Order: sequence, then structure tokens, then C-alpha cells
Amino acid sequence: MLVLVLMALYVVSFTAMAAAQEAGKAGGLGIGPGLLGVGAGIAIGFGAVGTGIAQSRIGGAAAGVVAERPEMFGIMLVLLVIPETLVIFGFVIAFFLYGKI
Repeated sequence: MLVLVLMALYVVSFTAMAAAQEAGKAGGLGIGPGLLGVGAGIAIGFGAVGTGIAQSRIGGAAAGVVAERPEMFGIMLVLLVIPETLVIFGFVIAFFLYGKI
């Protein structure tokens, strides 16, 4: 529940930033820049939540495997890092969306 509240605050903050930029312009552009801000927030927020969920489960399993077989540490480390790409992809998408605002 706390994660959802934090994600909602994150999305609202991106929307507020987009709306603030909108207010500074002479002629209104409509709702488009605000929606781009919401899209950027969702891209990073959902990517981060998905990564957190995946890494929590992989980390628990990896700790058990490394405790029994220490030679598997390198493989478990790679498996733990793979979900981090979700956040990187979300950041890249948000970066491109923010460039359009």
C-alpha cells in the first residue's frame, strides 16, 4: 500500500512539474505536456516497483544458494542485476518524453 502511495505522489509530482512549465508559457499548449509528464512518471515508477519486487525474490533465493554453494556467487550476482534494466529502460523513456515537454 505504501508503494502505491509513493508511486501516486511520484506521478503527481511529475504532473505538477509539467503544469508549472505550462503556466510559464504565453499561449497554452493544452494537456499534452502534462500527459507526457505523467507518462514519464509512470515509466520510471512502474519500472522501479517491478525491479524492487523481482530483486527481493531473486535476492532471497540467491542468498540461500550462495550460503550452500559459495562458488555460485557470480551467477547469482548477474541474476540479481538483470531486473535493474527495467529501471534503466524506464529512465531512458522518461528522458525522451521529458525532452518533448
